[in-house]
Amino acid sequence: MLRSNRLGWIVGALIVVVIFALLAAIASRQAPAGQESDLVPGEGEILRAEVEEVLEEGSVDQGEFEQPYQLLRLRITRGALKDQVVDVDYGVLGLTSESRLFRPGDKVLLERIRTLEGEDYYAIADYVRTGPLLWLTLLFIGATVLLSGWQGVRSVLGMGISLVVIIAFVVPQILDGRDPVVIAILGSIVMMGLSLYLVYGWDRKTHVAVAGLFLSLILTGLLAVWSVNWTRLSGFGAEEAGFLQLAGVELDPRGLLLAGIVIGALGALDDVAIGQSSSIFELSKANPRLGSGELFKRGMNVGRDHIAAMVNTLLLAYVGAALPFLLLFSVYAEPLGTTLNREIIAEEIVRTLVGSLGLLAGVPLTSLLAAFVARNRMPWQAGDRIEEV
Repeated sequence: MLRSNRLGWIVGALIVVVIFALLAAIASRQAPAGQESDLVPGEGEILRAEVEEVLEEGSVDQGEFEQPYQLLRLRITRGALKDQVVDVDYGVLGLTSESRLFRPGDKVLLERIRTLEGEDYYAIADYVRTGPLLWLTLLFIGATVLLSGWQGVRSVLGMGISLVVIIAFVVPQILDGRDPVVIAILGSIVMMGLSLYLVYGWDRKTHVAVAGLFLSLILTGLLAVWSVNWTRLSGFGAEEAGFLQLAGVELDPRGLLLAGIVIGALGALDDVAIGQSSSIFELSKANPRLGSGELFKRGMNVGRDHIAAMVNTLLLAYVGAALPFLLLFSVYAEPLGTTLNREIIAEEIVRTLVGSLGLLAGVPLTSLLAAFVARNRMPWQAGDRIEEV
């Protein structure tokens, strides 16, 4: 056991070092210094720059309010125009606040646009957040490994697998025009199957969790299709769907909405499935005389407590994501019924309710499978090694 823990710590440390090296390599990529770009009128590019000096600071009268304003001197640090110095107005166009004002040493994304007259126009697009995001990622990985040891290492690897599946399979398949719901379900099964087996091992407890997850995802997908059709949602409640259409991406926005509902419920379903399966198998080990019916009943007692917390978690996650829109509608103070009928709000309601229904179904489905498998194939009957308590 000591050797296993020590191996887990070593592997965990190696993973942290490898991830840090990869992220650092990605963050350090830059265009060759001094190389002129071949922008044509109407084209643009994103450069990186650092604020050298605040030349001027004040406010601009915008009628009903005053807009904070700065004139900044920037040195381009990455990109085709590296080491060139440019002066940029910030705050003249668009809304900003004092919290978004810049100081010397701040690193920014600088947008360079070639105008129709052949001149270059510069505008600050945003802060450079690569460093803080990198350190937050490393903090998360380190805390996970520190608290969970070898299992934490496998959890981080499982998270990486999920990201790879989404980026390398789900997104390209949807962009190629395939059914987003089918792709979301298949990708979710692959993600959670690999992650669950990686973290919890190849045993009957994990088999049951994957089977329960599979059935719950199918039911969630069917409920999502029915609910979206019934509520007449178009999929354009989120402005990102409109941006994809403008970008020339041909896809079904309703299908994209359905895929988002399925994947959004996946994390909570994963927790429910493995939690129910583990609880029932532990009950069967603790009391081998319990029958399938009794195991199912006691597993449901655990599941009711579990699902109450999961449904609330899912609700708060969706409400948190839609909070700015809720505030916006509250400011306009229209009737509640009208607000609820707005598609952007109705989408979040459907996401929450369908995801919660999927969770509700996942508890009895997984519990039923686990109770049957644990009762009919006990470890000593299958010739497996019984763990000592």
